[in-house]
Amino acid sequence: MLVIPMPSHDSKSEFNGLASSDRCDDAKVKVSWMHRVRMTRNAFDPTNTTLIDSFGITEHGPHRAIVVVDEGVAKAWPDLIECIRGYSQTYTDRLQLIDEPIVIPGGETCKNDWNAFHQVIRAIEKAKICRHSYVIAIGGGAILDVVGFAAATAHRGVRLIRIPTTTLAQGDSGIGVKNGLNDLGKKNFLGTFSPPWAVINDDSFLSTLSDRDWRSGFSEAIKVALVKDAHFFEDIERLSDRLGDRDERAAQPLIRKSAQLHLQHIITSGDAFELTSARPLDFGHWAAHKLEAMTDYRLTHGEAVAIGMAIDVTYSSLIGLLDEEDEGRILNCLKMIGFTLSDEAMGEIDTLLEGLEEFREHLGGQLTIPLLGGIGKQIDVHEIDLKVMKQAIERLSNAQSSSTAT
Repeated sequence: MLVIPMPSHDSKSEFNGLASSDRCDDAKVKVSWMHRVRMTRNAFDPTNTTLIDSFGITEHGPHRAIVVVDEGVAKAWPDLIECIRGYSQTYTDRLQLIDEPIVIPGGETCKNDWNAFHQVIRAIEKAKICRHSYVIAIGGGAILDVVGFAAATAHRGVRLIRIPTTTLAQGDSGIGVKNGLNDLGKKNFLGTFSPPWAVINDDSFLSTLSDRDWRSGFSEAIKVALVKDAHFFEDIERLSDRLGDRDERAAQPLIRKSAQLHLQHIITSGDAFELTSARPLDFGHWAAHKLEAMTDYRLTHGEAVAIGMAIDVTYSSLIGLLDEEDEGRILNCLKMIGFTLSDEAMGEIDTLLEGLEEFREHLGGQLTIPLLGGIGKQIDVHEIDLKVMKQAIERLSNAQSSSTAT
């Protein structure tokens, strides 16, 4: 039996001069990501090279890829699957589409159901998609989350190209570096941080959205304006009636600006993966996430964010951070676009307030809630006066009841 003597703590000779220690030296690891965001129209027109150029240079033959399509998008665009086939056939020297595009149900339901996730995982395995291959996801934010989670976990991460098809996904969630599934009654309880290989915003998809889905994305645009850019809020405010009337010419530059502000935050905040307790781009979200769960996702994410912002705007005003004029402007802008600023679920105030602790738990560390000290001026607070927060919730509920009665 070979016995190796262990050195004493002050011994160096046995290890050729290396000091004995109970740990290695700390080291900082830097990781650099390329975040490609492209704006276009009719991405699957064979003359449009935006998508094919996003793959980059081919070194060992055409890029291998599978495509996953939101069922709602496929129904709204009956020729989409054929267009995808035709596009891949135009660029066979650069793109090899493995198998037929996969169509899965979209909406928040797919994030509550593991079947959609496993369907994508099985498709990745069947097609032998590797870490140099691609998964192309076409759809709203929920589909992008499910496909993104599958792509991030298969082989510890395969390349994902997102093609968001809603106002919300094009201006916010599709641009981000997160994905997630709902589990244990909690929004995005499971997920990863995984920047996509590319994001391609094709505004032609917006024309077939329902009125609810069209409207939903503008709550996130208002959110980023309120915490980042007062001039952008003024633009949204000025165009709010046209947004409510589905004026695409008015909407397109606002969606692009929202995407730019979200992207700018990701690349300049110094905390792209949210390691700290502060999360300014989640203004209004502590209540929004809880309301979505409380209504069994009857409320869309955008609708819940509008209510969540209204709650925090009202609370900011009640505690003296935000003046009443700005409070009124913000609430009126939301209503002009068509948002309802309360819901019957708000009657369960104590349950709704549990969202504060769930929000803290999700981030970890100290409770950090972004509030407003003015339009474009975010202020983080670490304590919430529950009595005043209840007053804010009740004020919005009463205002809605009065409006309905009238």
